[in-house]
Amino acid sequence: MNHPWWLAGAQPVDQQMQAKAVARQQQLTKPSGSLGQLEQLAIQLAGLQGRERPGIERLWISIFAADHGVVAEGVSAFPQAVTGQMLANFVGGGAAISVLARQLGASLEVIDLGIALPTPPLPGVRRVQIGAGTQNFARGPAMSPDQASAALQAGRDSVLRAQQAGSELFIGGEMGIGNSTAASALACALLNQSATALVGPGTGLDAAGVAHKAAVIERALALHGAALHDPLLALERLGGFEIAALVGAYLACAQQGLPALVDGFICSVAALAAVRLNPSCREWLLFAHQGAEPGHQLVLQALAAEPLLHLGLRLGEGSGAALAVPLLQLACRLHNEMATFAEAAVAERPV
Repeated sequence: MNHPWWLAGAQPVDQQMQAKAVARQQQLTKPSGSLGQLEQLAIQLAGLQGRERPGIERLWISIFAADHGVVAEGVSAFPQAVTGQMLANFVGGGAAISVLARQLGASLEVIDLGIALPTPPLPGVRRVQIGAGTQNFARGPAMSPDQASAALQAGRDSVLRAQQAGSELFIGGEMGIGNSTAASALACALLNQSATALVGPGTGLDAAGVAHKAAVIERALALHGAALHDPLLALERLGGFEIAALVGAYLACAQQGLPALVDGFICSVAALAAVRLNPSCREWLLFAHQGAEPGHQLVLQALAAEPLLHLGLRLGEGSGAALAVPLLQLACRLHNEMATFAEAAVAERPV
């Protein structure tokens, strides 16, 4: 493959509109900087959307689901059957992200990239069968190059659908028993950190379970060795189909000019992999929250990310990102609808 699509550059940020947004913020009836991070969000979105007064009204959420062969090592507190069962819960409206999507009026799609146990067709689930889950990365590569490429493309395709629907913000979510193990292993490779620095309880492991999970990851890191210095090879060796799809989605968002709001630990690891593959995508990524997994803070630090929320979340599904959407919307409303000093006949601070 001479020049894979994911290496193409991101859309440029509109510096002129960003400058106009800065100038508007300085004229609004408040002390400069008094709305803190909300001011910077509005300015950033103005540059990304190419308009002085940005807006976040049309939302798109894609949930990528897949299973993980490393579950055979006993790294999860839940059985693998839960992945398929949650697909039905997503489209049935009973999952957390389903509730949040309804509240936000967001378009929600659920994509089955490859679960381990056969399930009957589910109305509302888009099937992209890459395989019956990944292979056990503690014994060999998690996926083949062709499978990784297919997963990256699945993420890109979801962004193209979002863009065609006129969406102004993309949220990626994930579901897959064992995927906190895959994400932790990938983060270890990308950050050159030990497993003990990054591994957490995931879906609810006790201390012994966390120690075992870290040992499995350390064994995998030793097995794959020097290949892990290449971010694409690290993704193939240690990742999951849904993690690779998130990587593809974040890269495609930047290339298509669609801001992406990144969810929790697993999504943030995918974002880090995307940035390592193609650094130009970084400006198009916003970060929703810092979750409870111990490795999340290290990943966010590596991305120089300022998360909006600190709520101790560890659910995934895109739920933390959905919770942060109202903050983005309010940042835009404040920027767009507050009066200027001149409009309100309020005296400005003397220079």
